[in-house]
Amino acid sequence: FGRRFEAPLLWQSIIMIVTMLLMLKLCTEVRVANELNAKRRCFAAADSKDEEMKASPRRSCLDFDLKHFWHWSQFADYLQCVLVFCAVAGYLTYLWLDSSLFVELLGFMAVLTEAMLGVPQLYRNYRNSSTEGMSVKMVLMWTSGDTFKTVYFILNQAPFQFSICGLLQVLVDVAILLQVYLYSSYPQKSVSHPMHPASTKAL
Repeated sequence: FGRRFEAPLLWQSIIMIVTMLLMLKLCTEVRVANELNAKRRCFAAADSKDEEMKASPRRSCLDFDLKHFWHWSQFADYLQCVLVFCAVAGYLTYLWLDSSLFVELLGFMAVLTEAMLGVPQLYRNYRNSSTEGMSVKMVLMWTSGDTFKTVYFILNQAPFQFSICGLLQVLVDVAILLQVYLYSSYPQKSVSHPMHPASTKAL
């Protein structure tokens, strides 16, 4: 709202958000179905049928246990968190819309967050010294998509933040592909780690 950019970038962002939410819904359903611990974890207060609520009637309206943040049991909890975040961010944007510093910082933080989506997967691979269970085809699709997007930013002279963060995103993708090569060519001692049904980037 503070600094308009091209409509294709807006549509790309909307499609990306919807896709990520659908993937998040699928991942949540698969993870909960495979969890042995059926304890309910939620963003908002549980309903009256929840045993935890009966045991703790003084529970506050929001369950911000940092140990379980973004590891909730139902997709609705993630959706509530996203809606609360959008409402707060929207209100702050409305208040500071005339501040060029806030607008530029907000845009930079948005594209930087997207650029860092692959970092948790990169760190997980490094920690486990393995890329077992990770789809190489998926990473290649990330890399090709991020490369085309970055080239689009550069050719169309998008704001500087877009090009820089796009290049960073491509570098992270390339680093993950290098991990695939290194860990397959020079296998490390296997480390036991929990199975994850979906990529960290999708979450």
